[in-house]
Amino acid sequence: MRKITTRQSRAQPRFKHAIRFGLAALLVVALGNVTGFPQTGYDRPGGDYASAPVANGDPMVCAARCERDKKCHAWSFSYPSSGAPAMCWLKREVVPAKEASCCVSGVRGAGVIEPQAGAIEYSIDRFGGDYRWFETPADPKGKACAEACQAEPRCRAWTYRRPGYGGTSARCFLKDSIKPPRHRPCCISGVVR
Repeated sequence: MRKITTRQSRAQPRFKHAIRFGLAALLVVALGNVTGFPQTGYDRPGGDYASAPVANGDPMVCAARCERDKKCHAWSFSYPSSGAPAMCWLKREVVPAKEASCCVSGVRGAGVIEPQAGAIEYSIDRFGGDYRWFETPADPKGKACAEACQAEPRCRAWTYRRPGYGGTSARCFLKDSIKPPRHRPCCISGVVR
């Protein structure tokens, strides 16, 4: 039998800890390059085995459906458009994500993460304080709405409502007061001044 010295016994846990840390870091780097995390502005075409409308138009409902179904490995959600309801497609396999402003997609276990874009607040409605509204072309970032608010000195904040939420066309609401943010998948908002 080999006798382990005190110095060796202290070094083994540190060595094992270093190995675990290295493997964890490698895993984080590897997963960072996979397009499997939930992505706003991406679709995962193909691999569908089930689809259903999402009455409240919230992509988190689609992610939750995938979590509850053992056959589901990935999902795609499309915002309502042209009178059609928001839809959820469950996928039997993880198919590659393709850029598409209509959709949010992800893999089982990842939930929904909205993009962080500085002054743009995704899935936020700043309800109230409107002094003017107008219809605007559909835009995944509400750019025309943000620009209209920037151009008017009276405007302090704005909310862009996607088509299919309360109407068939997209609408921009300009606000002369800043209201508290409310999480709602219908909208994109921003505070200007």
